[in-house]
Amino acid sequence: MQDLIGKKVEVITTDILYKGVLIEVGEQEVQLQTETGWTVVPMEIIVDIKALE
Repeated sequence: MQDLIGKKVEVITTDILYKGVLIEVGEQEVQLQTETGWTVVPMEIIVDIKALE
């Protein structure tokens, strides 16, 4: 996942699909820069993180 930092990704959770630039990956959360601002997604709800092409 660290290799995706600074790249456009989609973060798939149990509820929502987020798209944005991956800024930081922590033990408890992932931070994205999205069109609407900063988004923090808790790790416990993340199903997958994929690079956008």
